[in-house]
Amino acid sequence: MNTTSSALAQQIVVPNVGWRRRITDHLMTGVAVLTVVLVLAPLFAIFAYLVYKGIGSINLAFLTQTPKPVGEPGGGMANAIVGTAVILAIASLLGVPFGIGAGVFLAEYGRNRYGDAVRFVADVLNGVPSIVIGIVAYGLVVVRQKHFSALAGGVALAIMMVPTIARTTEQMLLLVPQAIREAAYGLGVSRWRTTLSITLRTATSGIITGAMLAFARVAGETAPLLFTAFGNQFWNRDINQPTAALSLQIFNYAISPFDEWHRQAWAGALVLIVLIVTAVASVRFVVRRGKLAGA
Repeated sequence: MNTTSSALAQQIVVPNVGWRRRITDHLMTGVAVLTVVLVLAPLFAIFAYLVYKGIGSINLAFLTQTPKPVGEPGGGMANAIVGTAVILAIASLLGVPFGIGAGVFLAEYGRNRYGDAVRFVADVLNGVPSIVIGIVAYGLVVVRQKHFSALAGGVALAIMMVPTIARTTEQMLLLVPQAIREAAYGLGVSRWRTTLSITLRTATSGIITGAMLAFARVAGETAPLLFTAFGNQFWNRDINQPTAALSLQIFNYAISPFDEWHRQAWAGALVLIVLIVTAVASVRFVVRRGKLAGA
């Protein structure tokens, strides 16, 4: 048997690849590489320009002090950095559970008209301008509380996070093989237990990635916070009071006529980008290590 196989292998002649196929292969490979470069080039260009314009204004005072009046040396955006973290934490605590819950409903129980309605609302909400969501949060929270607050800003950003997380969670859960669910059912595990303990655990990595995409999307939003958090030039430890945020501080400094504030606006933009990239990269690193993916 081995002798026959060797003889057949010796008789097989591999045809030479024609020059047209070689040229086409190299051409398509070059086009693929070019598209990757075109996608990544704007990202690197923006980041490089931010570093060029903002790195010179970042120092210890910028990271530890609150803003100072024009003309006074020093000053920074420490309160805005902390305020951004607080607002994003509130948004994540509100938006992530609701988004994952909606995604579970759509994937496991949403094959009906109610699921179609939820999908339609989520898709529409994804396309609503952020300033409109800010006005809605203003009516829901600020008007009732009669003052601006970090809580109102967190609610506005949470509303923006929910549809992205919901649709991503649905797609990740649909990628889990049906055989895994059927194996659990065959062992007598209830449907809700299977969803929580098996299906969700299997799709954890993708769900976390979707949550981080939503987090990165809202982290730099300014328009919703203009109607909700409003901003603050001082330290604030109460989530029911107006709170500074990096995006708000950058906006206010950028439209001012003072060169010093313009330089600090560039520095704030660089810090904001670095914080977003660090947060997303840290979570993805932990997921890849298997600490959150259950590996």
